Amino acid sequence: MPVFDRREFLAGGLALAACGGSPAEARPRQAGGKAQALIAAARAQIGVTLAYDSGYSAIAYPGGDIARERGVCTDVVIRAYRDGLGLDLQRQVHEDMARAFTAYPKRWGLTKPDRNIDHRRVPNLERFWERAGARLALPSDPAGWQPGDVFTSLVAGNLPHTGIVSDRVSANGSPMVIHNIGAGTQEEDVSVAQRLIGRFRWQV
Repeated sequence: MPVFDRREFLAGGLALAACGGSPAEARPRQAGGKAQALIAAARAQIGVTLAYDSGYSAIAYPGGDIARERGVCTDVVIRAYRDGLGLDLQRQVHEDMARAFTAYPKRWGLTKPDRNIDHRRVPNLERFWERAGARLALPSDPAGWQPGDVFTSLVAGNLPHTGIVSDRVSANGSPMVIHNIGAGTQEEDVSVAQRLIGRFRWQV
């Protein structure tokens, strides 16, 4: 099962530490109760999930997970919704794909849902949230992002990525995000996420 630093794949050798806006410099902003619970559950993964691991794993259902010390960007979101709001994206995505498999992306060559991995793929989460009516327009101003929003982006040109907008803004006024882009769960300036393509607000 491969464990690697995803930063090796980012164009130009993206230096995460150079993006500015570390949590120590960040300023807090107000978040609603559910959004705050989601963010707290995401932040609790910092220092726990220390590696990026994209390997396929057979996991329990429902409530399945790989070892918490490793994972991918989607695992940050999945764990936060489970721990913070009691919502199991593994189950919800699987059930929706079982109802409407043809509505989901076909890029992995599957002929039926796979509850071990479907929810851990960014394009599937995007489609699930779209079908749930949770997609919002990308804000024209950084201040338009709300704590608890989920972003999706493309890094290194075409690698799907996701994470949660936190209740802090960086020293330059950009929202902070909690995500795993290669070195485990981190809270960083949104610019690290590169080209933003999606914004979702679900159950917060």
